[in-house]
Amino acid sequence: MNGSFKPAWWMSNKHAQTILPRFFRPKLALNVEYETLTTPDQDFLELAWATPAITSDTRPLAVVFHGLEGNIDSFYAKGMMKALHTNGFDVVLMHFRNCSKLANLLPRAYHSGETTDARYLFETLKARFPNKPLVAVGFSLGGNVLAKYLGEFKQHSLLNAAAVISAPLDLASSCQVIRKSLAKIYQRYLLGRLKKSTARKLPTIEQQIQLSSDELANINDLLEFDNRVTAPLHGFRNADDYYQQSSAKPYLKDIATPTLIVHAHDDPMLSRQAVPLQEEVSEHVELAVSQKGGHVGFISGANPLKPVFWLEQKIPAFFKRTLL
Repeated sequence: MNGSFKPAWWMSNKHAQTILPRFFRPKLALNVEYETLTTPDQDFLELAWATPAITSDTRPLAVVFHGLEGNIDSFYAKGMMKALHTNGFDVVLMHFRNCSKLANLLPRAYHSGETTDARYLFETLKARFPNKPLVAVGFSLGGNVLAKYLGEFKQHSLLNAAAVISAPLDLASSCQVIRKSLAKIYQRYLLGRLKKSTARKLPTIEQQIQLSSDELANINDLLEFDNRVTAPLHGFRNADDYYQQSSAKPYLKDIATPTLIVHAHDDPMLSRQAVPLQEEVSEHVELAVSQKGGHVGFISGANPLKPVFWLEQKIPAFFKRTLL
């Protein structure tokens, strides 16, 4: 089905939708409290709770998963947390390993198909708050993680509803798009952040990836990074093996949780293969696919001085409708 998103007349370009939203609300306020959750393998996950938190035993709880090298300060994550909190949800963001303030203890980090930390978090939250409805929203890489998780665990996902936004559900083809899009600007931006976060853990992971600091600094291609860092660090043969095993698209038919998948056909960071067709998803999945919207953009509104963050209306409304 088609999404109801219509881009702002003053912001119909896909690159503008992708790049400019981060500059609209540089001082967006959100009060958070941090929690360090010890994992079963004796590492940690840093959680950021929107406050005040846990105001009712039955108030729904929303989990937010950020994108590649994102964190609590990513404009889309902070905005969605604030919107959900305003709409009556308790909200927590899980930082993927090595995306928090401190480097993680173990060599492993995170990747597009890693779902064990998500599972542990959901189990922990359900044990703490057995009466609270639990929902989750994932952006970009975090959306792929969430979609794959839903397909893996089927009717045992522990979630009442989920939303997947601008996810690279077909990783191999989407990687090729990022490598070329907008004169490789997106690739340079992502690689810069990836190399910075990897460098702070290099003494811990040098044996696994067999790279010196100079060799890491000289990687200038996302496919090369996944071949030389992501794949060996997480037990894949190479980047192709990583993409094949971690893409969420083959799992969409197995989703048993009410799920909204949001995509834009003009997303400059994803391939057309990443946009699922109705016949490729289960009956529990609702598709909201628009012609425009960019990557995690979806800015509408008539006044350039008052942009409307459509996702922050769409996602809370979907969760409320699903939980009724």
